[in-house]
Amino acid sequence: MARASLIDLIDTAAGRKIVCIGDVMLDRFVYGEVSRISPEAPVPIMRRTREASMPGGAGNVARNLASLGLYTALIGVVGDDAEGRELAALMGQVQNVEADLIAMRGRPTTLKTRFVAGSQQLLRVDAEEIANIGPDIEVKLAGAIHQVAADAALIILSDYAKGAMTDAVIKAALDAGEAFGIPVIADPKGRDFRRYGAVDLIKPNGYELAHAFGMPTETDRDAAAALVAAAKTLPAKAIVVTRAAKGMSFITQDGEVTHRAGKAREVYDVSGAGDTSIAALALGLAGGGTLSQAVDLAIAASGIAVGKSGTATVSAAELKGALEMGLVNGGVSHIPLETAVSQVATWRDAGLTVGFTNGCFDILHPGHLKVLEEAKSRCGRLIVGLNSDASVKRLKGPTRPVNDAESRARVLSGLSAVDAVVVFDEDTPAGLIEALQPDLLVKGGDYTLETIVGADIVLARGGTVHIVPTLDGQSTTAAIARANSGKT
Repeated sequence: MARASLIDLIDTAAGRKIVCIGDVMLDRFVYGEVSRISPEAPVPIMRRTREASMPGGAGNVARNLASLGLYTALIGVVGDDAEGRELAALMGQVQNVEADLIAMRGRPTTLKTRFVAGSQQLLRVDAEEIANIGPDIEVKLAGAIHQVAADAALIILSDYAKGAMTDAVIKAALDAGEAFGIPVIADPKGRDFRRYGAVDLIKPNGYELAHAFGMPTETDRDAAAALVAAAKTLPAKAIVVTRAAKGMSFITQDGEVTHRAGKAREVYDVSGAGDTSIAALALGLAGGGTLSQAVDLAIAASGIAVGKSGTATVSAAELKGALEMGLVNGGVSHIPLETAVSQVATWRDAGLTVGFTNGCFDILHPGHLKVLEEAKSRCGRLIVGLNSDASVKRLKGPTRPVNDAESRARVLSGLSAVDAVVVFDEDTPAGLIEALQPDLLVKGGDYTLETIVGADIVLARGGTVHIVPTLDGQSTTAAIARANSGKT
């Protein structure tokens, strides 16, 4: 699917209204440091350094929808307690979210407290009461659904099996979808997916689908068989299964199964990745996209989410940047500087260091690979500045480059060491380095610290400059000379 069309979907969907109904909860993160084991028991002692709270469950779906540029009407149930009031206050701070949280006496707000040391989650403590809401609350939820759905583009059922998503609430959502001609999509829980009725889309994860139908979903063949079995049983019009790093698979009413592979990403925290994926699916469908396009958006968005800490959201700008960087459907050769600047900010927010190197890379040889691989070993993400054809010609003479910039960029972007390529037309990369502000600058051994362009910029911000020793006889000039002489 063309990346430009996916980006257009994000713009088309902007501002459209999504109704999100489901189990809202409060996610609390207690961060600290662990340096020793308790003498009382073989458990780590964590010294608390800070604490953060944010909406979870359907609340996090609503946050992701808003972050992706959609207007969201959130409907749910909280307890008549301090946690419920805190959750309502947090939702009130989220722009473009209208939260109708019904307080229920005698029932605590679901609270999930995670204790995190560094990037490692040590423990999660849940405080909750799992029971269906009463008929009086069901009536209130049904009324709220019909009140806000008239001008909506889509309805999401976000079920976390805490009791809000009863059969009556599901029916109210389906009735509203039919009355106003809008799709209903469900993020299910439990083993009985039939209770969600004829939703337009149901999105279990791999474990949930396997558990519901007693079939594995590990391989593409397994997932396809499970989807076919599910489609024969469920009234849902389409089924999408999220399969973590393996991507997503889906089946439509015509029985065709499609697999979409995810791009390998460093996983920092999987909390809330499912919320991000269903929000991105809604984004694609609300923008008028096909299910295939919506799945591509979901893969890209969830790939960003797992690189962040906590129940994080993904913005429309981040998603556009990921698409431009080619995180779905095979990649791109190079990206504009403004996209690279935005991506650097995203990487830094995820705690990653950013490295930079540059060159003509006219005929890729082992010396180039040594520089790129050593650079990547010293940073979390590596950006390569690539001289344009005009720049190479000015620097190397009228017979160069041998390969045009598009070809050179495509080869570089296919290397595992390279995370992004930016083509520049100037004779030096000084402007790129000034804009990107990398943490690490790497060059080959034919340079000294004094002759490396941009070294002063990187060192001034506390970064590092590293010189990689050259490999004897390895250069583009030497390769061209050997080719002209007929030697190998």
